[in-house]
Amino acid sequence: MASTFKYRLSSQFGGLAVDLTGEFRSVDASENFRLQVYHDVWLAPPGGINWRDSAWLSFGLSVHASELAVTHPNGLIVEVTSLVFPLAHFRSELAALAMDGWIRREFELPDRGLYAASRAGGGGYTFHWGEHSDPFSDESFN
Repeated sequence: MASTFKYRLSSQFGGLAVDLTGEFRSVDASENFRLQVYHDVWLAPPGGINWRDSAWLSFGLSVHASELAVTHPNGLIVEVTSLVFPLAHFRSELAALAMDGWIRREFELPDRGLYAASRAGGGGYTFHWGEHSDPFSDESFN
C-alpha cells in the first residue's frame, strides 16, 4: 500500500518542500524497469523523472540498503509512484532526503544523519549526508 512522506524545511528563503509517495514489495522477475541499488535492493523510479532526481532517490535508498538486504533476503523493490514539488522550493538533493525519511518511517530504521539546513546570512542551503559523501562531489571519486 502506498504512503506519502512530506519533507519540509522552513527558512527565511521560503523553504524547501517535496512529497514522495511510494510502496515496497518483493522482487518480481517481470518488473519492467528498476535500478539496482545494492545486491537485491532495487528502486523503481516514477516515469518521466529527471536523471538527477533519480540518482538522488537512489542515494537516499542506498544509505539504508545494507540493512534492507538483511531484513529482505529474497529481495526488495521500492517503487516511488510520485515525487511532487513546487519548482521554487525544490533542489534535487531533496529527493534523497525524502527517500531517507520515507524509508526510515516505513521500515523503522535509525536516522543516518541526512538533513538540510539554511545557511546563515542568506546563502541558501547546505546538505549533510551523515557518514556518506555527496555522490556528486569530487570527493566521491577520490
